[in-house]
Amino acid sequence: MAALHRHMKEAGGEVPSLASLHRVVRRDVGAGRVLPDRVVLRREREEEQQTRQAVADLALAGPREGGAAKTSTPPRLGPEATSGLPAGESSAVAGVALPAGAKLVRTSSVRAVAEAVGQAMAVQGAVCVFGDAGRGKTAAVRMALGEVLPGWKVTWVPVPVRSSVAGMRRAVFDALALPGRFPHTSTRADAAVVGALGEARVLVVDEAQRLPVPCLEYLQSLWDHPGTRVTLVLCGAGSERALSRLPQLASRVDAWQEVPRLAGVEVATVVTGFHPLWRTVPASELTWIDQSCAHGTFRTWAALTAHLQNALLTTADTSVDRALLRRLFKRVAPPL
Repeated sequence: MAALHRHMKEAGGEVPSLASLHRVVRRDVGAGRVLPDRVVLRREREEEQQTRQAVADLALAGPREGGAAKTSTPPRLGPEATSGLPAGESSAVAGVALPAGAKLVRTSSVRAVAEAVGQAMAVQGAVCVFGDAGRGKTAAVRMALGEVLPGWKVTWVPVPVRSSVAGMRRAVFDALALPGRFPHTSTRADAAVVGALGEARVLVVDEAQRLPVPCLEYLQSLWDHPGTRVTLVLCGAGSERALSRLPQLASRVDAWQEVPRLAGVEVATVVTGFHPLWRTVPASELTWIDQSCAHGTFRTWAALTAHLQNALLTTADTSVDRALLRRLFKRVAPPL
């Protein structure tokens, strides 16, 4: 402490007394204060430098102003692509978990997402699909992209845990299935990614709400690059709030498409089309189930279907009544 005090006096400025310095240090040590590790600080500085270097390496020439599209406009989604969604197909859509025997159903939300994504593809724009967890956002996007016009490719980019620009760069590189090993330098990696994005492609980032601002800036750099032909789809519960942290990207989003709760008037039609187990249940009971437990959340309906299947298979002479359903409600509803 004496050496520190002498150093502070030599540096000039207002210097506390040696007794005050001792008192402050004792207080901080008593509070369990831990100084940041040098390795952590160095890593954070390196990641910040990589972020700036990534944007510089992409050489952003001629970015879009006010959300204007690039001059080379890809073909618009035809009527067959928006109306021919793979509704009624059993778990054929990759990445969507369904109970045994369940079928995908084209709801009004799926149609709205298909329209928004199709319009974004027509102008190489960006679309944000948001809504509370369990409402079927991922399924709606996958169904909307299930049938695209020839010449288009769809790439789903997984969001890394504790995302960084370096991790996001690697995730995009791997999602594009580029040949060879991942380059050792960011310049070569970005060159390979930009080259692959030169053809018409939909880049879908699910769970986009987990992306920090530097990763969103990296995606915007790829989208804005004059050599790419990318339609950007950002999907996730809270993705609209994540985009609000980067106004320059949020201002260029062509469509903000919310996936709402399943409407009460849709419940009977959608649920009976979703799984044959519900076809013998009266519409009034389906409405009661939705109001009591599911609350328009498709993921809850899927979980309830799986539990009901198990109950009917494992217990003899089981009938679907309110007593059974109330027991199942406790399994799918989180404890208060």
